Amino acid sequence: TVRHGTNLEIAWFDQTRAQLNPDQTAEENVGQGNSTITVGSRSRHVIGYLQDFLFSPDQARSPIRFFSGGQRNRLMLAKMFARPANMLVLDEPTNDLDSETLELLEANLVEYPGTVLLISHDREFLNNVVGSTLVFEGGIVREYVGGYDDWLRQSQHQGGVKPNASAPSHDSSAGPVGKKMAETGPDSSRKKKLGFREQRELDQLPGLIDRLETKQAEIHAMMATDDFYRQPAEKIAEVAAQLEKISNEIGLAWQRLEELEQSTVH
Repeated sequence: TVRHGTNLEIAWFDQTRAQLNPDQTAEENVGQGNSTITVGSRSRHVIGYLQDFLFSPDQARSPIRFFSGGQRNRLMLAKMFARPANMLVLDEPTNDLDSETLELLEANLVEYPGTVLLISHDREFLNNVVGSTLVFEGGIVREYVGGYDDWLRQSQHQGGVKPNASAPSHDSSAGPVGKKMAETGPDSSRKKKLGFREQRELDQLPGLIDRLETKQAEIHAMMATDDFYRQPAEKIAEVAAQLEKISNEIGLAWQRLEELEQSTVH
């Protein structure tokens, strides 16, 4: 029997990646035509948000049909965490994840304020992120506080079904796992409200980035013409230097935008 709570909003991790459109860019897959998204209570620029998931601005604007399996998994995580949800359902989310993406997933789950229901054979992953474990034992389901190792200790103490020590990791019966955030006390590192100048800078940065990226696109288009490389070498070098300068300015602007966004009260 499954009884749903009220106001339940569920997001899930799709191993088949069917939720991704390979003909769209990473930005389009996550933003769905919008340049900003709301994550929690914060408005985030899609490209800045994707940088949290290890995508550079150029990668964020690239069609995902060129992405590796690991990059698509990261994009699936970004898409999932961007959805308004208070419950995540994850079926074997660590399959085919590289170490960087696995660490990223763990960090996001630990900080997630809702409930996570997951199935995994990765014992270390369970130990790192879950708050309770549901285990199928002798035809019944028992709940234990903590992760995989906590289950082992409690099960042995209570005389529950013990795992076969000689069995491989993926044969153990660690079942679905629910996780709740622990309550915390006052945080002395609480983020402060931006001052007038910083808020004004934050408001102006998206426009600056758009102008820089437009100029960057214009230079790329100019360099792609047949006549461009027929010019004198010094002229080509001058344009290349200008392009590098603009690219650096874009990177710095995105970095500053992220710094200011992370400094705001939320």
